[in-house]
Amino acid sequence: MFAIIGVFIVLGCVVGGYVLEHGNLSLLFQPVELLIIGGAALGAFFISATPRVFSLVLKSLGTVLAPRSQSKGKYLELLTLLYQLFSKIRKEGLVSIESDVENPDRSPIFKKYPSVLSNHHMLNFICDNLKVIVTANIPPHELDNLIDIEIDTHHHQALIPAHSIAKISDGLPALGIVAAVLGVVLTMAKINEPPAVLGASIGAALVGTFLGVLLSYGFVGPIATNLESQAEENSSPLQVVKVALIAFVGGSAPQMAVEFARRAVPDREKPTFNELESTVRGKAK
Repeated sequence: MFAIIGVFIVLGCVVGGYVLEHGNLSLLFQPVELLIIGGAALGAFFISATPRVFSLVLKSLGTVLAPRSQSKGKYLELLTLLYQLFSKIRKEGLVSIESDVENPDRSPIFKKYPSVLSNHHMLNFICDNLKVIVTANIPPHELDNLIDIEIDTHHHQALIPAHSIAKISDGLPALGIVAAVLGVVLTMAKINEPPAVLGASIGAALVGTFLGVLLSYGFVGPIATNLESQAEENSSPLQVVKVALIAFVGGSAPQMAVEFARRAVPDREKPTFNELESTVRGKAK
């Protein structure tokens, strides 16, 4: 929604300002210039991207219009799930959660938390690390290093689309100049034409530079920034789980472990101590 609003603001202000200065909109309509810039940018992307990167970029573009944002409710579900798993381990032993982490879709505990169950990466992240805890007597510092490797790998992959699109954005102004130079070359071939014809031809050429800069800083660059922000936001829940697991393996009680994790939640989505406590008690009933 915010992306769509932004598009209308950019177009409204740029085109609206041009019209207010009595500009002729028909002069900005240069489909050939757009073909040169857009086609060259797309071709450059194909040259630079591997099939895997191309697939990641395509999948990520849809999230610009419908981002998977985090919320206080989702964090409450995540923290409460961890509390129930830790409590079961504390009461019945590590082996008691083996069936839960092997088949989370059938687990009575996981079924209570649809936002976690529907997030396949988060679900695998929780289950894989709990499997390590169940099968190996791993000390907290080694578990910390192990989880960091996975989070860093996931974060690096999540940033690939943003970095790829940002590089295309960086090249768009130069491609706009390419289109403008081609327009000037065509204009030079009309040197014997009247000034009105030459002026229209030069104006059309300059539209290439205009389009390259506008596309770069008004649309493509912000898309890359949007994807980067999403990658940063989506890594926060992984850090929350990490803090909870390290605290619990280090000997903290279930309630204290999730309190450690609650402190790692970003301020805007962070539930209060009382909200977490009441949610945990409600789910425990």
